[in-house]
Amino acid sequence: MNSPGERGSSAPVRVVWSPEMLGYDFGHGHPMTSERIELTMRLAGDLGLFGHPDVELVGSDPAPDALIETVHEPAYVAAVHAAADHGTSDLSRGLGTSDDPVFPHMHEAAARVVQGSVDSALAVWEGRAEHAVNIAGGLHHAMPGAASGFCVYNDAAVAIRSLLAAGAERVVYVDVDAHHGDGVQAVFWDDPRVLTVSLHETGQALFPGTGHARETGGPGAPGTAVNVPLPSGTGDAGWLRALDAVVPPVVRAFRPDVLVTQHGCDAHTMDPLTHLRVSVDAQRMAADLVHDLAHEVAGGRWVALGGGGYAVLDVVPRSWTHLLGVATHRPVPPETEVPESYRDLLRDRYGRQGPARMTDGREPSFSPWSAGYDPSSDVDRAIRATRLAVFPALGLDADHD
Repeated sequence: MNSPGERGSSAPVRVVWSPEMLGYDFGHGHPMTSERIELTMRLAGDLGLFGHPDVELVGSDPAPDALIETVHEPAYVAAVHAAADHGTSDLSRGLGTSDDPVFPHMHEAAARVVQGSVDSALAVWEGRAEHAVNIAGGLHHAMPGAASGFCVYNDAAVAIRSLLAAGAERVVYVDVDAHHGDGVQAVFWDDPRVLTVSLHETGQALFPGTGHARETGGPGAPGTAVNVPLPSGTGDAGWLRALDAVVPPVVRAFRPDVLVTQHGCDAHTMDPLTHLRVSVDAQRMAADLVHDLAHEVAGGRWVALGGGGYAVLDVVPRSWTHLLGVATHRPVPPETEVPESYRDLLRDRYGRQGPARMTDGREPSFSPWSAGYDPSSDVDRAIRATRLAVFPALGLDADHD
C-alpha cells in the first residue's frame, strides 16, 4: 500500500469550480440544470466562503477516455462520443431518453465532471488538500454500460477506483440523495475494499426502484452494501435518526482510508421529484456528521460531491452552500441572512428573491437508536431491517450500538 500524503494544518480545502463546469446541462425544462451549480457558487461567494488563502478554487479539464474506462465500457464511451459529436441517440445505452437527452458536448461536459472528482480524490489522498468538494459531481446513477437518471458518467465510481489504484485499501462511500445510489453500488458490488452506504426514499415509491435492505453486497464482499430505504414522507427526526443509527457504526467498523460522500439535496420537502420531508437544517447536520466522521476515522480525508436536488432557487444553493461552509471549516450559521446581492440576482433573473435566511426555521432533533426501537414506526422498522441485514457481516450488534 502506498501511504497517503502527509497533511498539516496548512493543507487547503479544494473546491472544483470554473464556468466550464456549467456545460453539464440537459437543456431547457430539464430538472438537471447547471443553474444549480452557478447559483450555489454565487451564494457561497457572496457569503465570503472562498476569499481565504486556505480555500483553493480549481477548474477541471475533461477526463481522458482511458480514465473513464476504468469504470465504463469502451463501447459505451464511444456511444457518448457519437451522441455528443453527431446527436446520435442510443436508447439501449440510455442516451436520448427523456431522463438523459443528447446535448452538444455531452461527452466533454460529463468527462470534465469526472476529472474534477478524480483530481479532488487524489489531492486528498496525496495530502495536497485536507478536504475537497465537487458539487457538479455525484452522478451516482450512471452504469458501466449506460446513462441513467440524469447521469452520463459515474464520477464518484471513477474517483473511488482512482483512490484504490493510488493505494487506498478501504474507501467508504456515503450517499444521502433521496434516490438510491445504484450505480456506485453496482460498480463495487463484489469489491471488499469499498463500502457503499445509501440513505434514500424507498424504491417502492421512487426511481430507480432499488436499494432494499437485503441488498448487502456480492459473494466476495458480503456486508459491503448498506441500504436504508425510508418511507415516503419521512421528515427531519426520522431521517436523522436513520442516518445516526446506521452511518457512524458501519463507517467506524470499516475503518476507511478515505470518505467519499454524495450530498444530493432532493430529500428536501420542497423538491419536486421526491417525497421526503427533510429541511436544509437537517441536511446541514448531515454534512457536519460526515465531516466529523472523516476526521475521526480517515485522518480528515474527505471528498464531498453534489448530486440531485431540483428545487433550484429555494433549496439547492442554500443546502450546498452549507456543505461548502462545513468543508471549508467556516460553517454558515443557520440564521444568517441571504445576502442582498444574491437576492437581487434572483429577482432580476427570475422575478423573485427566494428565501431570506440560510435556514428553514427548524431546529432538527432526533431520538438516538440507543433510546429504543419502536416497532410501530415505519422508520424504525426500516432502520432495523438494515441493521439486521448488514451489521453482523461487519462485526456489529444489530440490536445495540
